[in-house]
Amino acid sequence: MTVRLSKTLLVFLTGVFFLLVGIDNMIAYDTNFAFVVHVMSMDTTFPDNGLMWRAVTDPTLHHGAYWIIIGVELLTGLLCVAGALRLYKERYAEAADFGHAKALATAGLVLGFVLFFFGFLTIGAEWFQMWQSSSWNGQQEAFRMLASVGFVLVFLSLRDTELT
Repeated sequence: MTVRLSKTLLVFLTGVFFLLVGIDNMIAYDTNFAFVVHVMSMDTTFPDNGLMWRAVTDPTLHHGAYWIIIGVELLTGLLCVAGALRLYKERYAEAADFGHAKALATAGLVLGFVLFFFGFLTIGAEWFQMWQSSSWNGQQEAFRMLASVGFVLVFLSLRDTELT
């Protein structure tokens, strides 16, 4: 029972985190929007960067990318919270039924993993060369989140036994 409740709690807390981040990004829109603008514009990468043709300077695309990020954060949060509620409801169920109850939580965690791995590390850090920036480099934060979400995803995915 302790393992099931631990899985449920970690998924729930992950969902609360993502909801808080998404809501904060809407309330204090300009705070992290500046990050998106600088990363996509590549204006703080190395001066002789041969990949500057990738830079996106259109404000409409900056806003669009930022709203996609916010939307994914909110959807991740909702899926994780709903998944945690489903897990809690099934905490006394047979192992197979508890396993089936993991679907929403798994979807939320995978979506969060995709946001940080593909969105921030692949697109931000590699495509837009964010790693070259000393002032607008979010790789460490992205990896911290990727590792946290990945840990919860792996823990949730572990096979559950029957309750005694």
